[in-house]
Amino acid sequence: MENLNLFIRSIFIDNMIFAYFLGMCSYLAVSKNVKTAFGLGVAVSFVLMIALPVTWCIDEYLLKPGALSWLGEEYASADLSFLGLIMFIAVIAALVQILEMVIEKYSPSLYNSLGIFLPLIAVNCAILGAVLFMQQREFGNPWTATVYGVGSGIGWLLAIVCLAAIRERLDFSNVPKPLQGIGITFIITGLMGIAFMSFLGIKL
Repeated sequence: MENLNLFIRSIFIDNMIFAYFLGMCSYLAVSKNVKTAFGLGVAVSFVLMIALPVTWCIDEYLLKPGALSWLGEEYASADLSFLGLIMFIAVIAALVQILEMVIEKYSPSLYNSLGIFLPLIAVNCAILGAVLFMQQREFGNPWTATVYGVGSGIGWLLAIVCLAAIRERLDFSNVPKPLQGIGITFIITGLMGIAFMSFLGIKL
């Protein structure tokens, strides 16, 4: 039940877009059509699902003060926590590189439509933010970290697909000229953030 609660919270209440405003650059830029937005959302979700348990293991067994005690007593006092950011970014970048090669091979159309925003997943602050939140919350095992990663990814996917669907409909709407484009997108994002605040009452 605890993991289910974490999963639901990470999708609706602690949503990376609407609660923390992380990953906004690609969220706003790639949300012009549903197909592309869905592809990017799945890619981000995949990276989050793999990155969180991997970085949990790295933090738990390599970086924390005393984490190297399994190598012997002489390493019990070692503290490599200062390498945390570098190691986390390296893991995320490696996963994104693998994902980019897979998408280029099996879905060239999606690869071309995502353009520069696919390799930029490596610096998507929603992914690094989820890793740092995981470290801050001190999850007890990699399974809990995986649940949080999957929930955060689905939350980000839900946010970008919803915005893309609305923006597609806006092409046929009579939007005042000064608000066309990014202006109305900011307003819709704000309204969606307010709507997601209604989930604050969820308690499992």
